[in-house]
Parts: sequence; C-alpha cells; structure tokens
Amino acid sequence: MFELIKQDLRAHDGRWGAQGFWALLVYRFGRWRYGIRPALLRKAFSLLYRMLYKFIQIITGIELPCEAIIGRNFVIDHFGGIIISGYARFGDNCRIRNGVVVGLRHSADPCAPVIGNNVDIGAGAKVLGAITIGNNVFIGANAVVLADVPDNSTAVGVPAIARIRMTADA
Repeated sequence: MFELIKQDLRAHDGRWGAQGFWALLVYRFGRWRYGIRPALLRKAFSLLYRMLYKFIQIITGIELPCEAIIGRNFVIDHFGGIIISGYARFGDNCRIRNGVVVGLRHSADPCAPVIGNNVDIGAGAKVLGAITIGNNVFIGANAVVLADVPDNSTAVGVPAIARIRMTADA
C-alpha cells in the first residue's frame, strides 16, 4: 500500500493538497484493509474506511470505491463530479478529469468498462457499459463512449467515434 501511495503522490507531482490524491489515498487504504487479519480488526478498519470514503466523496466530489481496480500512476487531474463504478478496471498511467463517469450503461447489467494502460479521459466524458478501452487512448472532453475503442486511438463525439492515430513510424 505504501509504495503505491508514494507512486500516486509522485504522479500528482508531489502535491499533498491535490484532492485527487486524497481520493486515491483513501482508495488504497480501502484495498489494503481486505488483507487484515483477524476479522474483528478488519471490521474496525472497514468502518474507518467507510467514514473516510464518505468524507472524501462529500469534500471532493470524487466517488472512487475500493472495489474498482486501479493501476499504478493513476491521476485525477481536476476534482469534482467524478464517479467510478466499483466494477471498473483501469490499467497503469491513466488520467481522468472533472465530470468523468466510468460506469454501468444499464443498472440491471453490472458490467463496467475495462480501461487499458496510458488512457487519458477528458473533462465531462462518459465511458459506459461492458466495453474495452485499449492502450494509449485519448477520450475527448464530453465524449460518450458506448463501444470498444482500439489501441492508439482518439475517441470523440456523442456517441464517440474512435479514430486510430497515426504514429511517426507510419
């Protein structure tokens, strides 16, 4: 847990006051508490986690449950209005901004996106449903992503359309 927190702090440029870092700190604590034995002690830490989670949710406007799977160097650039489903999965080196929702498309279908490595999600974007976002993807501001996005793409629009970016090698 502590190594991941150090990496999160470095990813937020050492800014202890960054509200995205606060949310990640509570998230990492929530994940860590699952391994605590005995069960009575884990329940006490779970109560503390639930109180911290609600406090961070109210103060920052970031809903990041510990059931979600977040990779290394995850950055929440701007706080406020961020909702991440507990079913969501993120790879390493991802960045999200204010107003982003990563979650269920239908409440009856508990399947959230699986997001690859090096994904940058713009302000106000919505990424919904049982979809896969590839590696090295940019999702534009206010995009509504309802379908898979391949590696090395940019997704923009409502609904979002993915376009593969040309690299310097091509």
